[in-house]
Amino acid sequence: EKNLALQAFRRAKELVVDEEVDVVVLDEVIVCVAKEIIDIDDLFELIRSKHKNCELVLTGRYAPMELFEKADLITEMRPIKHPFEAGVGARKGIEY
Repeated sequence: EKNLALQAFRRAKELVVDEEVDVVVLDEVIVCVAKEIIDIDDLFELIRSKHKNCELVLTGRYAPMELFEKADLITEMRPIKHPFEAGVGARKGIEY
């Protein structure tokens, strides 16, 4: 839901500046940018605002090239073998 995504993003903005927080993971945030739920400029501001020792992990498909330019590390994952191929649907806590 859009409101939950925005609420989580607001919380992430608080966490990345908290010197007691070492790692912040924004799972599927890039999809939120692609679907225009979160503005790319707001994401860039979050990246700029994080404290120097905070590891910020952004996941999701459809990353714009301008985000690639700002990233320190980019990983593309693709399944070699997946339970979905055997008819197993998405599992709560694993795929979503």
